[in-house]
Amino acid sequence: MSLRWKIFWEMRQRSQIPSLQVMVRNYNTCKECSTEKKYGSSKNIKNPMLYTTCIAVAASVLGISYYTLKYKRNVYAFNTTQNIKYGQLQKDMKTFTLEEVGKHDSKEKGIWVTFGQGVYDITEFVDKHPGGSSKIMMAAGGSIDPFWMMFANHNTSEIHSLLESMRIGNISEEDAKSNKSNLYDPYANEPVRHKALKINGNKPFCAEPSPSLLVESFLTPVPFFYVRNHLPVPEIELKDYTLELAIEGTTKKTLDFKALNKYEKRTITAAVMCGGNRRSEMSKVKQLKGINWNVGAVGNATWTGVRLCDVLKDLGVNEDAFNHVQFEGYDLDPSGMPYGASIPISKAIDPRADVILAYEMNGETLSQDHGFPVRVIVPGVVGARNVKWLSKINISKEESQSQWQQGDYKGFSPSTTWNNVDFNKSPAIQEMPVVSAICDPQDTDTIEIKNGKIQVKGYAWSGGGRKIIRVDVTNDKGKTWHTADLTEDLQANEGRHWSWSLWNVELPVDKKSREVEIWAKAVDSSYNVQPESFNNIYNIRGLLCNAYHKIKVQLKQ
Repeated sequence: MSLRWKIFWEMRQRSQIPSLQVMVRNYNTCKECSTEKKYGSSKNIKNPMLYTTCIAVAASVLGISYYTLKYKRNVYAFNTTQNIKYGQLQKDMKTFTLEEVGKHDSKEKGIWVTFGQGVYDITEFVDKHPGGSSKIMMAAGGSIDPFWMMFANHNTSEIHSLLESMRIGNISEEDAKSNKSNLYDPYANEPVRHKALKINGNKPFCAEPSPSLLVESFLTPVPFFYVRNHLPVPEIELKDYTLELAIEGTTKKTLDFKALNKYEKRTITAAVMCGGNRRSEMSKVKQLKGINWNVGAVGNATWTGVRLCDVLKDLGVNEDAFNHVQFEGYDLDPSGMPYGASIPISKAIDPRADVILAYEMNGETLSQDHGFPVRVIVPGVVGARNVKWLSKINISKEESQSQWQQGDYKGFSPSTTWNNVDFNKSPAIQEMPVVSAICDPQDTDTIEIKNGKIQVKGYAWSGGGRKIIRVDVTNDKGKTWHTADLTEDLQANEGRHWSWSLWNVELPVDKKSREVEIWAKAVDSSYNVQPESFNNIYNIRGLLCNAYHKIKVQLKQ
């Protein structure tokens, strides 16, 4: 039994806290907790502060944090009275001044924060926060609003509910306005994006192109390349850029952009795909909370820069002494922690792995959204490891301890739920599985039959440098299959097929049909093939979504 579980059960016994099954509810459907007579209110608990602490520990046990709570179906349903308006004035509570709140900025004095007009005592919660205490402590004695501006997609009713359970009072309307007027929007200077991108999230920015745009060219134009940011885009002047090289956290060398350019210049063609690409389809099996990607969270480009193995060679790195190469970006969270990820050192130092510290994309300087001035391109690996705005490379025996390496971008069994998930037992996603998608036509489109056939186009890709050897397409639910024609990178060497393949096929259709369902599946050079259904590959994070792609279209006679 883990320490967190032991603490939880000890506190449950001491305070007569109900079981996790009672406390954990579906926030949208729970009716039992809608009155104060149930365990949804701390008023029925003998020790309210201990109750709040227990809730925090239970949250930690289930992995709830400001980073991961948004993905959970089951959430804590306390303080769920429908009349509660989070962060607004509660007339039956005491009003504090900002000066009084500001004095409570340590464990000794108590840790208070404000949100809107609310005042909250989070002292007992701080050490139980799965994301660590450092981020919360930056808000100690002040407003938490700026943090929720940074992580706008976590500013949810579920987290509001958790915070409200710790509420102790109000601040005045005037003080609340003062707090708001002093807010700095970290997304105020974001770059301009092309209007053709479909926005899936604004803060941080996440967007994808229309599927039909993807198959217009083998190389994806930069303005149409999907954007997956985890934090605000940093503003970096080229003259000020430095890249830190470290071993076990100790800096060994610092390179500026000119020094980096002294290494031999290399160019590769590689696709980059988000781990959640096609999540919208998996969400039809069971509800998922996350970015609702269609098929466009992928792009194919040429990447020019220097090989990581050449840079590491100058450090005299011994592969046998280390296991991982960690990357950090210049994009920072409110506590000053950067986005981070890591890859196995065997891939990092292998010349045939073609890991690039890229400064050009499709022959042009990297754009802000895609990592200017330098980013990592790890071909064949999930997009999350291709760290943008690269600030540091650290050679280590350990994986990156970043939230995005340890508490996200991992796959699980279809039977794993948010009640029993253990991120420590699942390895971080590295190489991606074989996948394909139909891009033209799109689901529900009406298309014209020409000479008894319809034309279908799409892309296919496999991780690890595996070549796409075949794409099969059917319009009779697998009774007959048609092999598509492929457009691929003809210059790629064996085992280094980093780019996607575009495909097209003319499908014969019954002229009497008014609707047809089209399926597509790809096969790679290791004879890996896409699974038929999402049912058996469902996972709570909605990752690795590579089942057959299926669409229905109307036929125009």
